[in-house]
Amino acid sequence: MASVADDPRVIEFDVRTDEMLVNMGPQHPATHGVLRLVLRTDGEIVSEVEAHLGYLHRCAEKIGENLTPRQWIPYTDRMDYLAAMNMNLGWALCVEKLLEHQLSEKAKHLRVIISELGRIASHLVGMGAYGLDLGTFSPFLYAFREREKILDLFEEACGARLTYSYITPGGATADLPSGWLQKCEAFLEQFEPVIQEYHTLLTSNSIFIKRTADIGVMSAEMAVDYGCTGPVLRGSGVDYDLRRDGEDIYTEMYDGYAFEVVVQKDGHYPRDHDYPPVPREAVLGDCWHRFYVRMLEVVQAIDIIRQAMDRYSTATGDWGVPIKLTQKLPKGEAYLETESPRGQMGFYIVSDGNAIPWRVRARSSSFCNLSVISNLSRGCLIADIPAIVGSLDIVMGEIDR
Repeated sequence: MASVADDPRVIEFDVRTDEMLVNMGPQHPATHGVLRLVLRTDGEIVSEVEAHLGYLHRCAEKIGENLTPRQWIPYTDRMDYLAAMNMNLGWALCVEKLLEHQLSEKAKHLRVIISELGRIASHLVGMGAYGLDLGTFSPFLYAFREREKILDLFEEACGARLTYSYITPGGATADLPSGWLQKCEAFLEQFEPVIQEYHTLLTSNSIFIKRTADIGVMSAEMAVDYGCTGPVLRGSGVDYDLRRDGEDIYTEMYDGYAFEVVVQKDGHYPRDHDYPPVPREAVLGDCWHRFYVRMLEVVQAIDIIRQAMDRYSTATGDWGVPIKLTQKLPKGEAYLETESPRGQMGFYIVSDGNAIPWRVRARSSSFCNLSVISNLSRGCLIADIPAIVGSLDIVMGEIDR
Protein backbone atom coordinates (compact mmCIF):
# COMPACT_ATOMS: atom_id res chain seq x y z
CA MET A 1 0.00 0.00 0.00
CA ALA A 2 1.45 3.38 -1.07
CA SER A 3 2.13 5.93 1.64
CA VAL A 4 0.66 9.42 1.64
CA ALA A 5 4.08 10.79 0.81
CA ASP A 6 4.15 8.73 -2.40
CA ASP A 7 0.69 9.90 -3.50
CA PRO A 8 1.16 12.41 -6.35
CA ARG A 9 -2.12 14.12 -5.42
CA VAL A 10 -0.72 15.25 -2.05
CA ILE A 11 1.15 18.56 -2.05
CA GLU A 12 3.19 19.33 1.03
CA PHE A 13 3.92 22.92 1.91
CA ASP A 14 5.05 24.82 4.98
CA VAL A 15 2.50 27.38 6.24
CA ARG A 16 4.07 30.43 7.87
CA THR A 17 2.56 33.73 8.94
CA ASP A 18 4.23 37.08 9.26
CA GLU A 19 3.41 39.91 11.62
CA MET A 20 1.43 42.66 9.99
CA LEU A 21 0.54 46.21 10.97
CA VAL A 22 -3.11 46.97 10.20
CA ASN A 23 -4.52 50.49 10.35
CA MET A 24 -7.99 50.79 11.84
CA GLY A 25 -9.10 54.40 11.40
CA PRO A 26 -8.91 57.32 11.71
CA GLN A 27 -11.94 57.18 9.41
CA HIS A 28 -13.58 54.00 10.68
CA PRO A 29 -17.09 53.75 12.14
CA ALA A 30 -16.05 51.40 14.96
CA THR A 31 -13.42 53.80 16.32
CA HIS A 32 -16.18 56.14 17.55
CA GLY A 33 -14.54 59.22 16.10
CA VAL A 34 -11.28 60.21 14.48
CA LEU A 35 -9.12 57.68 16.32
CA ARG A 36 -6.38 55.68 14.62
CA LEU A 37 -5.60 52.24 15.99
CA VAL A 38 -2.53 50.41 14.70
CA LEU A 39 -3.02 46.67 15.17
CA ARG A 40 -0.03 44.33 15.25
CA THR A 41 -1.38 41.02 14.07
CA ASP A 42 -0.20 37.49 13.38
CA GLY A 43 -2.84 36.21 11.00
CA GLU A 44 -6.15 37.01 12.70
CA ILE A 45 -4.64 37.22 16.19
CA VAL A 46 -3.92 40.67 17.63
CA SER A 47 -0.74 40.96 19.71
CA GLU A 48 -0.70 44.73 20.28
CA VAL A 49 -2.86 47.80 19.74
CA GLU A 50 -1.44 51.31 19.66
CA ALA A 51 -3.80 54.27 19.77
CA HIS A 52 -2.85 57.44 17.88
CA LEU A 53 -4.60 60.62 19.00
CA GLY A 54 -4.58 64.22 17.90
CA TYR A 55 -6.86 64.22 14.85
CA LEU A 56 -9.48 66.33 16.68
CA HIS A 57 -7.29 68.57 18.80
CA ARG A 58 -8.75 72.08 19.15
CA CYS A 59 -6.63 73.74 21.89
CA ALA A 60 -9.66 74.00 24.19
CA GLU A 61 -7.58 74.35 27.35
CA LYS A 62 -5.47 77.17 25.89
CA ILE A 63 -8.63 78.94 24.76
CA GLY A 64 -9.91 78.66 28.35
CA GLU A 65 -6.94 80.76 29.45
CA ASN A 66 -8.11 83.62 27.22
CA LEU A 67 -11.82 83.67 28.15
CA THR A 68 -13.84 84.20 31.30
CA PRO A 69 -15.34 81.05 32.91
CA ARG A 70 -18.81 81.78 31.49
CA GLN A 71 -17.41 82.36 28.01
CA TRP A 72 -15.66 78.97 28.11
CA ILE A 73 -18.89 77.03 28.75
CA PRO A 74 -19.54 76.44 24.99
CA TYR A 75 -16.13 74.78 24.70
CA THR A 76 -17.07 72.24 27.37
CA ASP A 77 -20.14 71.37 25.29
CA ARG A 78 -17.82 70.19 22.55
CA MET A 79 -15.73 67.88 24.71
CA ASP A 80 -18.15 65.05 25.37
CA TYR A 81 -20.71 66.27 22.86
CA LEU A 82 -23.00 63.32 23.64
CA ALA A 83 -23.25 64.47 27.28
CA ALA A 84 -22.79 68.22 26.96
CA MET A 85 -25.01 69.00 29.96
CA ASN A 86 -22.72 66.91 32.16
CA MET A 87 -19.67 68.76 30.81
CA ASN A 88 -21.34 72.09 31.61
CA LEU A 89 -22.02 70.84 35.13
CA GLY A 90 -18.43 69.78 35.79
CA TRP A 91 -16.95 73.14 34.77
CA ALA A 92 -19.65 75.14 36.56
CA LEU A 93 -19.06 73.28 39.84
CA CYS A 94 -15.29 73.73 39.56
CA VAL A 95 -15.66 77.50 39.14
CA GLU A 96 -18.19 77.64 41.98
CA LYS A 97 -15.74 75.76 44.20
CA LEU A 98 -13.13 78.45 43.54
CA LEU A 99 -15.68 81.21 44.19
CA GLU A 100 -17.11 79.39 47.24
CA HIS A 101 -20.51 80.02 45.69
CA GLN A 102 -23.56 78.46 47.35
CA LEU A 103 -26.45 77.30 45.18
CA SER A 104 -30.09 77.27 46.21
CA GLU A 105 -31.81 73.91 46.75
CA LYS A 106 -33.95 74.48 43.66
CA ALA A 107 -30.88 75.00 41.48
CA LYS A 108 -29.31 71.78 42.77
CA HIS A 109 -32.39 69.70 41.97
CA LEU A 110 -32.67 71.32 38.54
CA ARG A 111 -29.08 70.27 37.83
CA VAL A 112 -29.79 66.70 38.94
CA ILE A 113 -32.77 66.47 36.57
CA ILE A 114 -30.82 67.81 33.60
CA SER A 115 -27.60 65.87 34.20
CA GLU A 116 -29.40 62.54 34.68
CA LEU A 117 -31.41 63.11 31.50
CA GLY A 118 -28.04 63.72 29.83
CA ARG A 119 -26.81 60.39 31.23
CA ILE A 120 -29.77 58.56 29.70
CA ALA A 121 -29.28 60.26 26.32
CA SER A 122 -25.58 59.41 26.34
CA HIS A 123 -26.11 55.76 27.27
CA LEU A 124 -28.77 55.44 24.55
CA VAL A 125 -26.20 56.49 21.96
CA GLY A 126 -23.66 54.11 23.50
CA MET A 127 -26.12 51.23 23.33
CA GLY A 128 -27.33 51.96 19.80
CA ALA A 129 -23.85 52.56 18.38
CA TYR A 130 -22.59 49.38 20.06
CA GLY A 131 -25.22 47.45 18.13
CA LEU A 132 -23.91 49.00 14.91
CA ASP A 133 -20.35 48.03 15.84
CA LEU A 134 -21.44 44.41 16.11
CA GLY A 135 -23.56 44.36 12.96
CA THR A 136 -27.15 45.05 14.00
CA PHE A 137 -28.97 48.20 12.91
CA SER A 138 -32.34 48.08 14.68
CA PRO A 139 -31.17 49.01 18.23
CA PHE A 140 -29.59 52.16 16.82
CA LEU A 141 -32.96 53.31 15.47
CA TYR A 142 -34.76 52.42 18.71
CA ALA A 143 -32.19 54.32 20.77
CA PHE A 144 -32.27 57.47 18.67
CA ARG A 145 -36.07 57.47 18.64
CA GLU A 146 -36.08 57.83 22.44
CA ARG A 147 -33.06 60.14 22.53
CA GLU A 148 -34.87 62.61 20.28
CA LYS A 149 -37.55 62.97 22.94
CA ILE A 150 -34.91 63.94 25.52
CA LEU A 151 -33.47 66.45 23.06
CA ASP A 152 -36.96 67.92 22.66
CA LEU A 153 -37.01 68.50 26.42
CA PHE A 154 -33.56 70.09 26.32
CA GLU A 155 -34.60 72.30 23.43
CA GLU A 156 -37.54 73.58 25.44
CA ALA A 157 -35.27 74.33 28.38
CA CYS A 158 -32.41 76.07 26.57
CA GLY A 159 -33.13 76.25 22.83
CA ALA A 160 -30.42 73.79 21.72
CA ARG A 161 -30.30 70.08 20.95
CA LEU A 162 -26.61 69.13 21.09
CA THR A 163 -24.40 71.89 22.52
CA TYR A 164 -26.43 73.53 25.24
CA SER A 165 -24.40 75.98 27.38
CA TYR A 166 -27.30 75.67 29.83
CA ILE A 167 -25.67 74.91 33.19
CA THR A 168 -23.30 77.80 33.91
CA PRO A 169 -21.21 78.99 36.90
CA GLY A 170 -23.74 80.35 39.36
CA GLY A 171 -26.71 78.29 38.21
CA ALA A 172 -28.40 77.97 34.81
CA THR A 173 -29.29 80.29 31.97
CA ALA A 174 -33.03 80.00 32.67
CA ASP A 175 -35.59 78.19 34.77
CA LEU A 176 -37.47 75.20 33.40
CA PRO A 177 -40.47 76.43 31.37
CA SER A 178 -44.05 75.99 32.52
CA GLY A 179 -45.34 72.46 31.93
CA TRP A 180 -41.84 71.05 31.39
CA LEU A 181 -41.94 68.72 34.39
CA GLN A 182 -45.22 67.18 33.21
CA LYS A 183 -43.73 66.53 29.77
CA CYS A 184 -40.65 64.99 31.37
CA GLU A 185 -42.77 62.66 33.51
CA ALA A 186 -44.81 61.67 30.44
CA PHE A 187 -41.57 60.78 28.66
CA LEU A 188 -40.33 58.68 31.59
CA GLU A 189 -43.62 56.76 31.78
CA GLN A 190 -43.47 56.01 28.08
CA PHE A 191 -39.74 55.25 28.06
CA GLU A 192 -39.48 52.87 31.01
CA PRO A 193 -41.30 49.91 29.37
CA VAL A 194 -39.29 50.40 26.16
CA ILE A 195 -36.06 49.46 27.97
CA GLN A 196 -37.20 45.84 27.97
CA GLU A 197 -37.15 45.96 24.16
CA TYR A 198 -33.46 46.91 24.22
CA HIS A 199 -32.73 43.93 26.43
CA THR A 200 -34.56 41.68 24.00
CA LEU A 201 -32.69 43.12 21.02
CA LEU A 202 -29.22 43.04 22.58
CA THR A 203 -28.69 42.04 26.22
CA SER A 204 -30.22 38.56 25.97
CA ASN A 205 -29.55 38.10 22.24
CA SER A 206 -27.46 34.94 21.78
CA ILE A 207 -25.37 36.45 18.97
CA PHE A 208 -24.69 39.58 21.01
CA ILE A 209 -23.65 37.45 23.99
CA LYS A 210 -21.24 35.43 21.83
CA ARG A 211 -19.67 38.65 20.52
CA THR A 212 -19.25 40.27 23.96
CA ALA A 213 -19.14 37.61 26.70
CA ASP A 214 -15.61 36.65 27.83
CA ILE A 215 -14.16 39.21 25.39
CA GLY A 216 -11.87 42.04 26.54
CA VAL A 217 -11.85 40.89 30.16
CA MET A 218 -10.54 43.60 32.52
CA SER A 219 -9.86 42.66 36.12
CA ALA A 220 -10.65 45.09 38.91
CA GLU A 221 -6.92 45.52 39.56
CA MET A 222 -6.24 46.35 35.91
CA ALA A 223 -9.10 48.86 35.83
CA VAL A 224 -7.76 50.65 38.90
CA ASP A 225 -4.13 50.56 37.70
CA TYR A 226 -5.04 52.22 34.41
CA GLY A 227 -7.25 54.85 36.05
CA CYS A 228 -10.45 53.60 34.41
CA THR A 229 -13.66 55.12 35.76
CA GLY A 230 -17.41 55.12 35.26
CA PRO A 231 -19.20 52.09 33.78
CA VAL A 232 -15.84 50.69 32.61
CA LEU A 233 -14.66 50.54 36.24
CA ARG A 234 -17.97 49.36 37.68
CA GLY A 235 -18.22 46.72 34.94
CA SER A 236 -15.14 45.14 36.54
CA GLY A 237 -16.85 44.97 39.92
CA VAL A 238 -15.38 48.09 41.58
CA ASP A 239 -18.01 49.81 43.72
CA TYR A 240 -17.17 53.49 43.13
CA ASP A 241 -19.36 56.36 41.96
CA LEU A 242 -18.59 60.05 42.51
CA ARG A 243 -22.27 60.87 43.03
CA ARG A 244 -21.85 59.01 46.31
CA ASP A 245 -18.08 59.07 46.88
CA GLY A 246 -17.02 62.45 45.43
CA GLU A 247 -16.42 65.88 46.94
CA ASP A 248 -19.09 67.55 49.05
CA ILE A 249 -19.87 70.28 46.51
CA TYR A 250 -20.94 67.52 44.10
CA THR A 251 -22.37 64.85 46.42
CA GLU A 252 -24.58 67.37 48.22
CA MET A 253 -26.58 67.60 44.99
CA TYR A 254 -27.59 63.98 45.63
CA ASP A 255 -28.04 64.26 49.41
CA GLY A 256 -31.08 62.27 50.49
CA TYR A 257 -31.60 60.64 47.09
CA ALA A 258 -32.29 56.90 47.12
CA PHE A 259 -30.06 55.22 44.56
CA GLU A 260 -27.70 52.29 44.47
CA VAL A 261 -24.42 52.22 42.56
CA VAL A 262 -24.76 49.82 39.62
CA VAL A 263 -22.07 47.22 40.25
CA GLN A 264 -22.16 43.44 40.54
CA LYS A 265 -22.31 42.15 44.11
CA ASP A 266 -22.53 38.43 44.90
CA GLY A 267 -23.17 37.71 41.24
CA HIS A 268 -26.10 40.12 40.94
CA TYR A 269 -26.71 43.73 39.97
CA PRO A 270 -29.30 46.11 41.39
CA ARG A 271 -32.58 45.39 39.53
CA ASP A 272 -30.98 42.25 38.09
CA HIS A 273 -34.21 40.37 38.84
CA ASP A 274 -36.22 42.71 36.59
CA TYR A 275 -34.03 42.27 33.53
CA PRO A 276 -32.08 39.49 31.80
CA PRO A 277 -29.71 37.76 34.25
CA VAL A 278 -25.98 37.56 33.69
CA PRO A 279 -25.41 34.82 31.06
CA ARG A 280 -23.23 31.89 32.12
CA GLU A 281 -20.74 32.67 29.34
CA ALA A 282 -20.06 36.17 30.68
CA VAL A 283 -17.05 36.90 32.89
CA LEU A 284 -16.97 39.89 35.24
CA GLY A 285 -15.04 42.68 33.52
CA ASP A 286 -15.84 41.64 29.95
CA CYS A 287 -17.57 43.65 27.21
CA TRP A 288 -20.99 42.30 28.13
CA HIS A 289 -20.73 43.53 31.73
CA ARG A 290 -19.62 47.03 30.69
CA PHE A 291 -22.65 47.21 28.39
CA TYR A 292 -25.01 45.89 31.07
CA VAL A 293 -23.88 48.45 33.64
CA ARG A 294 -24.90 51.26 31.27
CA MET A 295 -28.28 49.66 30.62
CA LEU A 296 -29.04 49.45 34.34
CA GLU A 297 -27.77 53.00 34.91
CA VAL A 298 -30.48 54.19 32.52
CA VAL A 299 -33.11 52.65 34.82
CA GLN A 300 -31.40 54.12 37.87
CA ALA A 301 -31.35 57.58 36.25
CA ILE A 302 -35.13 57.41 35.75
CA ASP A 303 -35.62 56.88 39.49
CA ILE A 304 -33.26 59.75 40.35
CA ILE A 305 -35.00 62.13 37.91
CA ARG A 306 -38.39 61.39 39.46
CA GLN A 307 -37.04 62.10 42.94
CA ALA A 308 -35.42 65.32 41.69
CA MET A 309 -38.62 66.53 40.04
CA ASP A 310 -40.56 66.04 43.28
CA ARG A 311 -37.93 68.00 45.22
CA TYR A 312 -37.64 70.71 42.58
CA SER A 313 -41.40 71.31 42.70
CA THR A 314 -41.32 72.08 46.42
CA ALA A 315 -37.86 73.67 46.73
CA THR A 316 -37.37 77.30 47.64
CA GLY A 317 -35.10 79.83 45.97
CA ASP A 318 -34.42 80.54 42.32
CA TRP A 319 -32.92 78.36 39.61
CA GLY A 320 -29.50 79.96 40.12
CA VAL A 321 -28.54 83.24 38.51
CA PRO A 322 -25.30 82.98 36.47
CA ILE A 323 -22.28 84.90 37.71
CA LYS A 324 -21.44 88.12 35.90
CA LEU A 325 -19.59 87.65 32.65
CA THR A 326 -16.63 89.77 33.82
CA GLN A 327 -16.64 88.83 37.50
CA LYS A 328 -13.11 88.63 38.88
CA LEU A 329 -11.97 85.33 40.33
CA PRO A 330 -10.26 85.07 43.72
CA LYS A 331 -6.60 84.08 43.69
CA GLY A 332 -6.17 80.35 44.11
CA GLU A 333 -6.91 77.05 42.42
CA ALA A 334 -9.68 74.49 42.36
CA TYR A 335 -10.06 70.98 40.98
CA LEU A 336 -13.27 68.98 40.87
CA GLU A 337 -14.35 65.68 39.35
CA THR A 338 -17.93 64.73 38.52
CA GLU A 339 -19.48 61.42 37.48
CA SER A 340 -20.14 61.95 33.78
CA PRO A 341 -21.70 59.13 31.70
CA ARG A 342 -18.21 57.94 30.71
CA GLY A 343 -16.58 58.27 34.10
CA GLN A 344 -14.76 60.83 36.19
CA MET A 345 -14.52 64.12 34.29
CA GLY A 346 -12.26 66.57 36.07
CA PHE A 347 -11.75 70.31 35.63
CA TYR A 348 -8.89 72.38 37.06
CA ILE A 349 -8.72 76.16 37.26
CA VAL A 350 -5.97 78.46 38.54
CA SER A 351 -6.65 82.16 39.08
CA ASP A 352 -4.28 85.08 39.59
CA GLY A 353 -7.11 87.39 40.63
CA ASN A 354 -8.35 88.46 37.20
CA ALA A 355 -11.60 87.65 35.43
CA ILE A 356 -9.75 85.34 33.02
CA PRO A 357 -8.16 82.19 34.52
CA TRP A 358 -4.38 81.82 34.48
CA ARG A 359 -4.63 78.05 33.84
CA VAL A 360 -7.43 75.75 32.69
CA ARG A 361 -7.14 71.99 32.50
CA ALA A 362 -9.49 69.06 31.87
CA ARG A 363 -9.06 65.45 32.96
CA SER A 364 -10.75 63.17 30.44
CA SER A 365 -12.49 59.98 31.54
CA SER A 366 -12.36 58.55 28.00
CA PHE A 367 -8.60 59.12 27.75
CA CYS A 368 -7.90 56.90 30.76
CA ASN A 369 -10.46 54.32 29.65
CA LEU A 370 -8.85 54.14 26.21
CA SER A 371 -5.37 53.63 27.69
CA VAL A 372 -6.20 50.02 28.56
CA ILE A 373 -7.07 49.06 24.97
CA SER A 374 -3.75 47.32 24.17
CA ASN A 375 -3.89 45.17 27.29
CA LEU A 376 -7.52 44.20 26.65
CA SER A 377 -6.94 43.34 22.99
CA ARG A 378 -3.86 41.14 23.37
CA GLY A 379 -4.60 37.67 22.01
CA CYS A 380 -8.06 38.48 20.63
CA LEU A 381 -9.23 38.33 17.01
CA ILE A 382 -9.29 41.36 14.72
CA ALA A 383 -13.09 41.01 14.63
CA ASP A 384 -13.20 41.49 18.42
CA ILE A 385 -11.56 44.94 18.30
CA PRO A 386 -14.83 46.81 17.50
CA ALA A 387 -16.51 44.97 20.39
CA ILE A 388 -13.78 46.00 22.83
CA VAL A 389 -13.54 49.64 21.68
CA GLY A 390 -17.33 49.98 21.67
CA SER A 391 -17.57 48.60 25.21
CA LEU A 392 -15.29 51.45 26.40
CA ASP A 393 -17.76 53.99 24.91
CA ILE A 394 -15.17 56.66 24.17
CA VAL A 395 -15.80 60.12 22.70
CA MET A 396 -12.87 61.65 20.87
CA GLY A 397 -13.95 65.24 21.49
CA GLU A 398 -13.24 64.65 25.18
CA ILE A 399 -9.86 62.96 24.54
CA ASP A 400 -8.54 65.49 22.01
CA ARG A 401 -9.03 68.84 23.67
